[in-house]
Amino acid sequence: MASLPGGRADVVLIGYQDQGNLGMGYLAATLLEHGRTVELIDVRDGPARIAARLRADPPLVVGFSLIFQFFLPQFRRVAAQLRRAGVTSHFTIGGHYPSLCHDEVLRQFPELDSVVRYEGEVTLVDLVDRIAAGGGWHDTPGLAYLRGGQVTESPPRALIHDLDALPFPYRPLEPEQIIGFPTLPLLASRGCARRCSFCSIHTFYRTAPGKVVRVRRAEKVIEEMLELEQRHGARIFLFQDDDFPLWGRAGRKWVDELADRMHETGLAARAVWKISCRAEYVEPELFAKLRDAGLFLVYMGIESGVESGLEILHKQMTVEQNLAAVRTLKQLGIWFSYGFMAFDPSSTFASVRQNIAFLREIVGDGYAAATFCRMLPYGGTPIRDRLAMEGRLRGDVTHPDYDFLDPRLNEYYRLLRRAARVWIHDDGLSHELNWAWDELETIRRLLPAADGMAAYRTALAALTAESNEQLFRLVEDSSAAFERGDRSLLDPAAAQGQYEASRIRLLDLRNGFIAGNLDVLLDATSTAAIRGPVMAPQTH
Repeated sequence: MASLPGGRADVVLIGYQDQGNLGMGYLAATLLEHGRTVELIDVRDGPARIAARLRADPPLVVGFSLIFQFFLPQFRRVAAQLRRAGVTSHFTIGGHYPSLCHDEVLRQFPELDSVVRYEGEVTLVDLVDRIAAGGGWHDTPGLAYLRGGQVTESPPRALIHDLDALPFPYRPLEPEQIIGFPTLPLLASRGCARRCSFCSIHTFYRTAPGKVVRVRRAEKVIEEMLELEQRHGARIFLFQDDDFPLWGRAGRKWVDELADRMHETGLAARAVWKISCRAEYVEPELFAKLRDAGLFLVYMGIESGVESGLEILHKQMTVEQNLAAVRTLKQLGIWFSYGFMAFDPSSTFASVRQNIAFLREIVGDGYAAATFCRMLPYGGTPIRDRLAMEGRLRGDVTHPDYDFLDPRLNEYYRLLRRAARVWIHDDGLSHELNWAWDELETIRRLLPAADGMAAYRTALAALTAESNEQLFRLVEDSSAAFERGDRSLLDPAAAQGQYEASRIRLLDLRNGFIAGNLDVLLDATSTAAIRGPVMAPQTH
């Protein structure tokens, strides 16, 4: 829990606090700027502990910050416990899913009084002020609620036009670390100009009135980075923009100014940073300049290595554009990670193998660990509407699903997911390999004189390539066998054995490199512990 001194909080915001949760941070900072007291609580504190805290001193408003609809039951358990404990505060909720599917949320979550739709900073301040004054709140712009059992919407509130008018996010928690270096998220922009069918981001920004994409002034972004460096010792910055502002002439001008100011302030020499962008923006001259200004990691939503997959996902990209971006980043020495949906509503056994062939082309050399997932039809997305119209939508509100056109793929994916879990799950080998790469790239940029770096990099690439190939062969061989009616290759026990052997090698390799540079790392980070998720064995 994180709170401010000064007695009872007017507003308690409940949500996940990973990487500081910028959404909650902006809400809290705006409330504080308007004279309100705020407390932030991590939903993982659990219903009982949260209820004990709020029962003793209930706030005016409890706000739930929902990142993914999958977590809706968890948030509702907290709200139900609060109501049973006698907390009569106004309960509201915000986020992409509540904004776009407020009718579903209100009916699934009866403890709620309202839903804050779209960007919530101004709406939440307005709502709290009205409740504090004891007046009516139902006509507050930007809300949805039930009235007489019917879903009712107040007039929509426009998106915030000038992002620089917002205060910097409230950050009461200690920053997370990568190999001892404090790491913090920030935003340069809001909104996305594209219309991917599986993504709710563009519908979120297009449904509300106002300009879809807004960009902060480069000097304001640099000012925030310098403040985070001074206050928290931040050396690694994670830009969480839906699509980092690189598009067109205006984007190029903006990013040129950002890079120039990185050099002017010395941030280019002291810090590294990560962005998310579309592959089509990756071109040699621009990204060489960004690399020299500290860019060390690019996340791209590649999503598919098959033209038909890119089409149904409405990526408005080609396979060759994605390949060209990967080639450019490798040539420039910039590490990359990616989103990839080897399974989507158009998938066939043949397209799954095509996707694996694509992954082999981009990471078969061990440049990054292979990972993939299945596209899910989240609320508020065009593809969910299409699947519903086709009669293929399955699951429920919190676990949306669909049927493949080839019904055999439904069973195959279920069995493959079990067998490949040791690679592609959040705590699997691919995740741990990519964490090791993240560490290495951080050290390479911030501590270039570290001992044994070239040898470690070569060994890590070899291990990553070997792990990737094991995963690729599992999918290729098992999919071909499954088509023939043979399920024997989808054996979780065999995959577990491969995982355990590779993980032991990774532990030895990574920990040996860190041990050889421990004094240098401790001197650079002034911390007593260098931690990472691959240092100690885990049980799966």
